[in-house]
Amino acid sequence: MNQTNAAQAKLFPGFSSHLFKGSEADIHYLRAGVGPPVLMLHGYPQTLSCWHRVAPALSSRYTVICADLRGYGDSSKPKGLPDHSNYSKRVMANDMVELMSSQGFERFHLVGHDRGGRVSHRMALDHPKNVHTISVLDISPTLKMFERTDMHFARAYYHWFFMLQPSPLPEEMLAGRVPFNILGRVGRSEPDLSNFSPEAIEEYVRVFSSPKAVHSSCEDYRASGGIDLDHDRADRASGLKLKMPLQALWGSTGVVASMFDCLADWQEVALDVTGKALPCGHFIPEEAPEQTLVELLAFFSKHPLEQNK
Repeated sequence: MNQTNAAQAKLFPGFSSHLFKGSEADIHYLRAGVGPPVLMLHGYPQTLSCWHRVAPALSSRYTVICADLRGYGDSSKPKGLPDHSNYSKRVMANDMVELMSSQGFERFHLVGHDRGGRVSHRMALDHPKNVHTISVLDISPTLKMFERTDMHFARAYYHWFFMLQPSPLPEEMLAGRVPFNILGRVGRSEPDLSNFSPEAIEEYVRVFSSPKAVHSSCEDYRASGGIDLDHDRADRASGLKLKMPLQALWGSTGVVASMFDCLADWQEVALDVTGKALPCGHFIPEEAPEQTLVELLAFFSKHPLEQNK
C-alpha cells in the first residue's frame, strides 16, 4: 500500500492508495468500500481524481476501484512503440483486467468517462466474461466518431487530430499547457473551470507537468487514430456486439449531444442499451455528480452482481 497524497486524501476520504505491478505496466489505483466491485476509469486530461464527487458515495454500497490508465496519473508511462500498440485500448484494457483479477474480482461493473470509456468498450469486447455491466460517459464509439468527422466536430475536438500527429511536435507544443488546453474547454467558446475543485485541478497539473505524461497521452490518441480503428473494424466485419447491459450517459450541452445520436450509436455495437442525457457538458463526473451517482446506482441495482470477494 502506498500513502495517498494530500490532495487525493482530501478528495477521496477513506480510500487507500496502491500500485499494482502488472505484467506490462504498473497501475496506480485507489480502493474503498465493500460489496460488488466497480471499476472506474477516467478520461483526458485527467486522472482517477475525476471521480472524487462520485466514488466516495458509491463506496457505501460497492467496492470501488478508481484506477489511473496506463500513461496517466501515477501509472506507468512507457515510451510509445512505432505502431503505438502499447497504448492500444486492447493493451490498456488488459492492464485493468489484470488489476481486477489481482483483487479477486473476475467479474465487475465497469464505468468509463471519455478515454476511460474507450478502454471500457474494448475491455467489454475482449473480456466479456469479466464485464458484468458497462457504463460509458459522454462518448459514442470511436470508429463512429472518426467516420462521422466533419468541420464542426474537427473544430470542437481539434485535440484528437493534433495529438495523433507524429512525435515530437505535439509533445513540444503541449508542454506546460496541459491540462488547461482542454479542461473546461470542450464544446465551449470560453473555458470554464468553475465545476472543478482546486484539489482535482492540482492533481491534473501535477501529473501533466511530466513530459512522459504528455507523451503518453499523445500515444493514447495516436493509437485511437490507428491500431484501435483496425481492431474496431475487425469487430464490425465479424458482427461482434456487446451482450452485457450497456448504459450511455452524455451531457446535454456537450459536443456528443449536438453531433451524435448516442443511444443509436451504441445500439449499433451493443444489444442491450439504455441511457439518457444529463444536464451538463462533457466532464460529467464533476459537472453533474449527483445525477451521475443516481443513474449509476439505478443501473447497477437493475443488473445486480453477486459479490465475488
